[in-house]
Amino acid sequence: MVFSRKDISEVSESIFREQRELRKERLLASPALIIGLVGFVVILLLAVFVPIFNPVDPDAMEVASRLQAPGRGHWFGTDEFGRDLFVRVMYGARVSLWVGGCVAVFSCVLGIVIGIYASYFKVLDQILMRICDGLIAIPGILLAIALIAALGTSSWNVIVALTVVYTPSVARTVRASAMVIREQAYVEAAKVQGFSNFRILWRMILPGVISPLTVQASFIFAQAIISEASLSFLGAGIPAPAASWGNMLEASKMVFSRAPWTMICPGAAVILCVLSLNLLGDGLRDFLDPKVKGGRRK
Repeated sequence: MVFSRKDISEVSESIFREQRELRKERLLASPALIIGLVGFVVILLLAVFVPIFNPVDPDAMEVASRLQAPGRGHWFGTDEFGRDLFVRVMYGARVSLWVGGCVAVFSCVLGIVIGIYASYFKVLDQILMRICDGLIAIPGILLAIALIAALGTSSWNVIVALTVVYTPSVARTVRASAMVIREQAYVEAAKVQGFSNFRILWRMILPGVISPLTVQASFIFAQAIISEASLSFLGAGIPAPAASWGNMLEASKMVFSRAPWTMICPGAAVILCVLSLNLLGDGLRDFLDPKVKGGRRK
């Protein structure tokens, strides 16, 4: 039977249409993905546009307005120096999202390189995985504090320290997925045909580790936000008086009994942001898992 070009085109369009409907069905069957994505986008838009349309200096002090309760003039109230908490929380969102995003991207890039090469070359596997095991054995917050103490307190040093903390776990995830793909028949056939190691690693093995890595990246994003807030709370993160959720939580300790909103507002911001990213990660895991159908596992 001979098919015309029109028949092939119609079949292709039908297949693409069915795939779009299937993706739409899987998306609608994952409320966690939708809620997490909407929540994260809302926080991102507020962090980007509120400081633009409300150009108030987050460090501007008004002693006469100190410790004002949330109201019409100050939606989240003011802190002990009279600074507008709503503006500071939005600027703090910028810091947290910037740090969390950079840590997630850098950790994934380094983890991909380490994990893929460790899965393919046995000599590198022994060296790289033992280094990763040693780093994983150290509590993450202590390792980050030690690195920041050596490098100094700044946003970029926090990113570097947290990247070192989270890269080993990414590398292990990539290595585990890559070792499964490495044993597939098409990879063995590529070796027999004389394909270069570079082509096998980056053209055949890499696409197979993207799905689990995407899910892990969302969780690392959330963990990095918590870690940055913890480091700033301990005085080892973003240096004051820069607006940071951790700095605001640390400063609220002295005035919490008189002005509980100074702790509740930045604390709620951390909770909502991390909750959105965790829901997004759970939703992505179900959306990308071929064993899940209609929101349930087969």
